[in-house]
Amino acid sequence: MLAKQLMLILYGLGSGIAVSAGTFAAIAGIGVIPRFADRTHTAKYLLWYENSAILGGIIGNIIYIYHIRIPGKVITLAVFGYCSGIFVGCMVMALAEILNVIPIFTRRVKLAKGLSFIIISIALGKITGSWLQFLYGW
Repeated sequence: MLAKQLMLILYGLGSGIAVSAGTFAAIAGIGVIPRFADRTHTAKYLLWYENSAILGGIIGNIIYIYHIRIPGKVITLAVFGYCSGIFVGCMVMALAEILNVIPIFTRRVKLAKGLSFIIISIALGKITGSWLQFLYGW
């Protein structure tokens, strides 16, 4: 019985480490954090940004595993949702930039002006979809 539990613990820890390492490797691979530091001209804080991302992942896992309740209800949920939306949007745009989706698209449709409107439209569409999901459960 003890050997079985120890094997389950080892398997769970190994799986968790592999998944989290893959997630952070993907984030590092597409270069989200260095790109933000470069665009905001705050490259001197790059190590701080990377450590914050890792710490956020660790704290998020601890909260998820141990079912820790966070006080604040609506305000905390709104801040979390806002930050999660920023994160997902930045990941999508960074991935699209790495894969050169936007430059290929603009060349194929011969788009000279208005790329910023397309990006804003995508963001507004995601916001609208999220609101419909939240309000009506669609």
